[in-house]
Amino acid sequence: MYPKLSDIINDIFGTNINLPIQSYGFFVALAFIIAGTTLFLELKRKEKEGLLKPQKKKILKGKPASTQEIVISMIIGFIIGFKIVDIFFNYSFFADNPQKFLFSFEGNLWGGLIFGIASGYYTYRKKQKTKLDKPEWVEETIHPYQLTGMIILVAAISGIIGAKIFHQLENFDDFLSDPVGSILSFSGLTFYGGLIVATFVVIYYAKRNNISWVYLADAIAPALMIAYAIGRIGCQVSGDGDWGIVNLATKPEWLSFLPDCLWAYDYPHNILNQGIPIEGCLGDHCFKLAQPVFPTPVYETTICLILFLILWFIRKKLKVPGMLFAIYLILNGIERFFIEKIRVNETYNIFGKEITQAEIISVVFIIAGILGIWYFRNKFLKSVNKL
Repeated sequence: MYPKLSDIINDIFGTNINLPIQSYGFFVALAFIIAGTTLFLELKRKEKEGLLKPQKKKILKGKPASTQEIVISMIIGFIIGFKIVDIFFNYSFFADNPQKFLFSFEGNLWGGLIFGIASGYYTYRKKQKTKLDKPEWVEETIHPYQLTGMIILVAAISGIIGAKIFHQLENFDDFLSDPVGSILSFSGLTFYGGLIVATFVVIYYAKRNNISWVYLADAIAPALMIAYAIGRIGCQVSGDGDWGIVNLATKPEWLSFLPDCLWAYDYPHNILNQGIPIEGCLGDHCFKLAQPVFPTPVYETTICLILFLILWFIRKKLKVPGMLFAIYLILNGIERFFIEKIRVNETYNIFGKEITQAEIISVVFIIAGILGIWYFRNKFLKSVNKL
């Protein structure tokens, strides 16, 4: 396992560098970039087909920088400078545990003051260059695909909040034992929690910008699937605990062409330091699982890449708005429901049955997808019949 990106580089090239980039975070960032690119292309295509329309917005230009804008700019600049300058003096602390460094009170006061003043002055000068004697309202055309960056940002922030909330509900005892650590930790994210909260927030944002949420949902469906597939690579590479149950069974003959590690794996050097010590290992991550388990992140990445290709292939063939997203819900729900059977997860006792949070939500997704197909199809047929 490679908890940090530099671990991969050092293993390949025999170097000894220490980069502050966790491999899980790297793949999550990569997932957002690829998902954003996919969404951008889909929004552009839907506008070209006349399904989405650009909006006219009035923007006030020529207004000088307000005191509030300058103060906010100075505060942001101070925080950035406070941390960035201190990195040069405490690089080891930052590289070894970037999240702990970022959320600590460690920083350089002079760096913060210099960056803060520079940021405030830059904001002032930038506004002065475009200042008019009399500010005027100008109408600009905003295309839906131009909002891709903001949609991804809104989804990322709300998704992380939702993922954290659902994770704490699923691991409430851990939250009670260390509330602050659980909330500020970069680990402990529940995908479904992020997806549910982000969906509602993005729909609200879409309505605020006069974008049909149905067409936006269809455009997002392939992006969500590919993002999940890439995110699971990060889980596998870092060994973040999203692995399967113990697997001591002999690999079936029909899977003999696969490496043994794809059947059962003990996750050496996992980022959680779970398991037993690795003999002769020195460093921060010197543990491996006592018994091999199913490497479920690999299975999910493979399955979801196939499901992404299916969604990508049928996206132009479906004429019913909302249908693609409904199909995504069904495929996502089925994939997660069955993978839960061999995954390690906290369970709830419901009517004598041990059920995981993901199993409950995946069933809801499947039902919602089936109802969505029925609803969107009937709505589409009614609109066609009226013509």
